[in-house]
Amino acid sequence: MKRSEKKLGEILLAKGLLTPEQLDLALKEQRKNDEFLGKILLKNNWIKEKDLLLALSEQFNIPYMSLKYKYINLELTQRFTPTLLLDYKCFPLAMDEESVTFAITNPLDAWVIKKCEEEAKGLKTKFVLVSLEDMEEVIRRYLNYRRSQI
Repeated sequence: MKRSEKKLGEILLAKGLLTPEQLDLALKEQRKNDEFLGKILLKNNWIKEKDLLLALSEQFNIPYMSLKYKYINLELTQRFTPTLLLDYKCFPLAMDEESVTFAITNPLDAWVIKKCEEEAKGLKTKFVLVSLEDMEEVIRRYLNYRRSQI
């Protein structure tokens, strides 16, 4: 996944969503506690989750998508292991002869990206960034779908 030259804090500052003082405090806390900057900013209520997702989308050059009103093809999930969906929270949204598009909640999680690539079995992987709430909702729908298949 190609990351832009801009850092998350710079993007949020440029959008006027964060003050330099807030960024400085968050960076100090990050150095002290080794947490993701976005998590610190959310925990302190300095930004909203959607602002973070849009900034991460810009930083990592992957689209942000709301799944609230999106049709989810649950049959597509049968091509992937339940572990990928339930443990790694990586959800397949679309697939064609060349690629698979996965919804993810954290573009910094290299392990999840790697697992998606492995399960794509040679197909190109594409990613969209979604909120944790949206991911939890599609997983609920997936679990209901699995129960109905038994």
